[in-house]
Amino acid sequence: MTFLKNFLKDERGQDLVEYTLLLAFVALASAALFMSAGESISGIWTKASERLSNAAACAGASS
Repeated sequence: MTFLKNFLKDERGQDLVEYTLLLAFVALASAALFMSAGESISGIWTKASERLSNAAACAGASS
């Protein structure tokens, strides 16, 4: 019975669990941020590619 009481009072390892949960939260938040940023970057590259294609077509037509 004293073993069980000592086990419940023992707080060693508590910090490790808290840091692990904090790290998991940061990882999930970072993943969500990078996923949304990836879509924005893809849109920017698509627009830039379209404008460069249009510029090349206009330059080729005027030559």
